[in-house]
Amino acid sequence: MLAAFKRLFATCARPLVRAWAALFFLAVAALPAAATSAHQAYEAQLPADLATAADLCARVPCIEVFPAAHSFSTRKGQPPYVDAYGAPDAAGKRALLGYVMLSTDITDTPAYSGKPVVTLIGMDTTGRYVGVRVLKHSEPILLLGIPESALVDFNNQYVGRSVTDQIEVGPSRPDENILGVDAISGATVTVVAQNQVMQLSGSAVARQVGIIEPTRRDPARWATRDTLYTWAELVKMGAVQPLRVRPQQVGLPPAPEPFIELWFGDLNHPDIGRSLLGRSGYDKLHGSLKVGESALFVIRSAGAESFKGSGFVRGGIYDRVQVKQGADSFTFRDLDSTNLYGLHAEGAPAATESAIFIIRSASFSPAYPWKLAFLGNRIDQATGHRSFAVFETRYWLPASVMDGGRPVVEEPDAPWVRIWKNRALEITLFSLLLVAVTVVYALRERLTRLSTHKNKWPVNIFKYSAWALSITFVGFGVMAQPSVTQVLTWFHSLLFQWTWSLFLSDPFIFVFWIFIIVTVFLFGRGLFCGWMCPFGSLSEALFKVARALGLKRWQKPVPQALHDRLKWLKYAIFFGLLAVSMFSMTTAEVLAEVEPFKTTFLVGVFNRPWPYGLFVAALLGLSLFIERPYCKYLCPLGASLAMPSTFRWFGLRRKQDCNSCKACAVGCGAQAIDADGRIDHRECLHCLDCMVLYTDTKGCPPLARERKRRERDGLLITPIGKDGYFIPIDAVPAISAKAAQKPDPRLPTDPVQPYPQATGSWLQTLVLEVRDHLLPWSRQGWTERRALQIAGLSLALAASVAWLMAAQGRLSAAAIIGWWFGWSVYEVLIRMNGRRYVKDGPWWQARYREAGWMDMLSYVGFKNLLIGAALFLALRATGWLTL
Repeated sequence: MLAAFKRLFATCARPLVRAWAALFFLAVAALPAAATSAHQAYEAQLPADLATAADLCARVPCIEVFPAAHSFSTRKGQPPYVDAYGAPDAAGKRALLGYVMLSTDITDTPAYSGKPVVTLIGMDTTGRYVGVRVLKHSEPILLLGIPESALVDFNNQYVGRSVTDQIEVGPSRPDENILGVDAISGATVTVVAQNQVMQLSGSAVARQVGIIEPTRRDPARWATRDTLYTWAELVKMGAVQPLRVRPQQVGLPPAPEPFIELWFGDLNHPDIGRSLLGRSGYDKLHGSLKVGESALFVIRSAGAESFKGSGFVRGGIYDRVQVKQGADSFTFRDLDSTNLYGLHAEGAPAATESAIFIIRSASFSPAYPWKLAFLGNRIDQATGHRSFAVFETRYWLPASVMDGGRPVVEEPDAPWVRIWKNRALEITLFSLLLVAVTVVYALRERLTRLSTHKNKWPVNIFKYSAWALSITFVGFGVMAQPSVTQVLTWFHSLLFQWTWSLFLSDPFIFVFWIFIIVTVFLFGRGLFCGWMCPFGSLSEALFKVARALGLKRWQKPVPQALHDRLKWLKYAIFFGLLAVSMFSMTTAEVLAEVEPFKTTFLVGVFNRPWPYGLFVAALLGLSLFIERPYCKYLCPLGASLAMPSTFRWFGLRRKQDCNSCKACAVGCGAQAIDADGRIDHRECLHCLDCMVLYTDTKGCPPLARERKRRERDGLLITPIGKDGYFIPIDAVPAISAKAAQKPDPRLPTDPVQPYPQATGSWLQTLVLEVRDHLLPWSRQGWTERRALQIAGLSLALAASVAWLMAAQGRLSAAAIIGWWFGWSVYEVLIRMNGRRYVKDGPWWQARYREAGWMDMLSYVGFKNLLIGAALFLALRATGWLTL
């Protein structure tokens, strides 16, 4: 029978697999054509001087966002905009029709890619939007899954609406005067960021030209003590703040010196002003200020870059610094500044450049929080392109220096907060579903004891319900299908730039990942992959339906020898994507199309080029005959979750007789049980069929034998204990002699005792364990593979030097990642030739077992990821290591 199936597989299944792979690569090959068929805004090359050129409309198509205009002015105002004029009349006069603005002149709000969507916006003189055009974006979802026309349609919803309208992504709420705009399915973060860009850009220009009334803030009321503060005291109380920009942040090679380091602070409070300027300097300054004017200082304490900027030389404009308060921006000309010859506060740093700036607007109040912004350009190291960049530091005088304390500030909710509020009911239901599934699975032993191999409904009623809800509500409803691209994004964010708001903008994915992380370390990947993954549930449901419809005779497991080879493919895919992402996240996003999730749930089969739909159809078609083929062999997300599953706290129960009884292994759809009855929790999908057999007195062969013996001898049929055997009533051994001579299947590998010398001392055991985590070398390794150990010692020394160079700002993040990755690979080799063991179960238990290659790869990879992330974050906190 097996030989016949192998011949059938060779003639049918293998061509299917080859066709399957061909379909995937055909879909990827079709990608460039799809990407260039729309508006070609993805990573479009913009003019190098776009951010600085006076004639904006000579470089971008302003006429497309203001079709009624006949001509345009040069850039004016701060932040910049251009006037749109109609055709001249008989007297040669041109009527002002409205304004055109470039979004990156005003805000660099990042979208999901971490880069801004460069948008050109037209607005008439009443504040109504007349046109929107995306010039450049870096959103992979709009390259790979969603056509750029969807973004065009989204932007067109703003045409005809006013800058004074309260616009939110989602349904309209007339009772709250909220106008809703339809989101793009699968691109929530992108459209939320774009909505913020539209409103910030429109309101910034509308305030300048008088469409929106200027903001009125109460003037500050000071609490004075006639005290002179030292510089250290001013820093401690927050009265002076630093703004530092590293070379890497603007795309320059790493260097120990910052690109620019500024210190700034308020000069309006009498005590603070006199501490910084001296009494005579403070009195002279405030003697020259008019009512409603405010002053602040800025000094450059390090770096060669000037905060005055090139515009100051040309036209008396400080185009590198701005002050922002709420939605208002304040810029400075030469008449708005005065010389600062030095700071009087004891301990103040030496200044290489300095100035006092005067804000001549009653809209500004030093009692309210504000930000100093340093404006510049960031060079993309890969392409050489320049993009607009803003670096900001928030400032708010302490409550102790204000009469009555700080004023109450009602700031608008962040975009992600509004999303959570608007979808609170759905998020609550989704969270309750995840909690319910976790609780049900935690009670699995009670459910499996109520089940038998002929009646699994006490388990299946919950499992099938989870599948149905996962497919309909989670997958097609709220479109919360997790993806390996999120693993890559989280990995990069952890190392380089963690932004909570980016991940909180998609609440369902955020909540789902909390569930995944918790349950993977508690139970392994199987609870998510086997119960709650929308695509996995769909694949399994099709397999079950096909069986019910009479296709069972064609549903055969992949031969175990072939399965044991194919299962490594998903790990190769995951590591390949991870490696590629370190060089190009865009390329990694393209290759991540090996996942069918986007086509199935986020975008839709009929909304993508035909190769993608055919690829999904092939996967689901194959699922009719092979149980979860994608999950077992291709899924990089499953591979990423399988690695920490090595260290799950709670596994499925095994008994000694499982090593000689094949009942569970024969029925395991995931083929995760080996010849010795051991469960590979990296492959197990937690169907719980083996747990049903574990206590089934008619289905489990060892229990059936014991039951028949007791019935024959008239003995009491006692309950099944936790060990999987009847509670004993006589001296007959529960474990068969054959099973007792074979390996213990309760551990994935044979047990090991690495610290026999540590007897009874938890402190000694802890010290030895910490030593093992940090030092992979061993006496056995030095004896058997001395050359390997010496080479590893040399590489460890080199990696340590690399960290020291990174701490000095002399090594880039990419270089240190390369060194750390190389050391991690070599550490696996060293440990496999000396310390070949890993801990099994909770970290506080001293239960060790022999490590296989994947065990060791998972252990070293996870351990060094944590150590590397800790070192990265420490270096970034000191400002030494940035991209």
